Amino acid sequence: MEKNIEQQKSNCLRVVLFGPESTGKTTMAKALAEFYKTTWVPEFARDYLQKKWDKDKSICTLKDLLVIAEGQMISENKALDKANKILFCDTNVLVTQAWSETHFDGYCDIHLKQLSDTFEYDHYFLTGIDVPWKNDDLRDRPEERDLMFRHFENLLKQKNVSYSYLIGSHENRLKSAIKDINSLKNQRIV
Repeated sequence: MEKNIEQQKSNCLRVVLFGPESTGKTTMAKALAEFYKTTWVPEFARDYLQKKWDKDKSICTLKDLLVIAEGQMISENKALDKANKILFCDTNVLVTQAWSETHFDGYCDIHLKQLSDTFEYDHYFLTGIDVPWKNDDLRDRPEERDLMFRHFENLLKQKNVSYSYLIGSHENRLKSAIKDINSLKNQRIV
């Protein structure tokens, strides 16, 4: 892993889809990118961990988390080259921190916390757990959705960042997100 993972500077609005697994983050990132005719950053951890699982049924370890953080930022930096004033991130390093804390008894590597304190985003959309759970090889906590949601919500509060909730149907979530993004765009020149 690189010693200094850096977030590329940009005038783009950076918007993060944030929340527990199976809450519609990817679906919303794609839909918003399509609506605003821009790019979105897929979740690096999903492909990385799926390959581990497919190879020998290995699950995520603490060692993987900094690799995931680096891969996510590399992907984000590359996507900026194609972004049209807004970049939608289907997760970020703060999600990796949340996952570390919830899956490793509250532990999070100090370097991972430093990255989550350093990287800046204009807005987070906290995705609600009011959508059906979809099982796959990587998702592991269907019975703890409320607990996971509260952990994600508390992290946003602790970081004191701009965020809003996305709940309800896909159409309601999209309408709410567009309203919030348009308000953000009006608050600054992008």
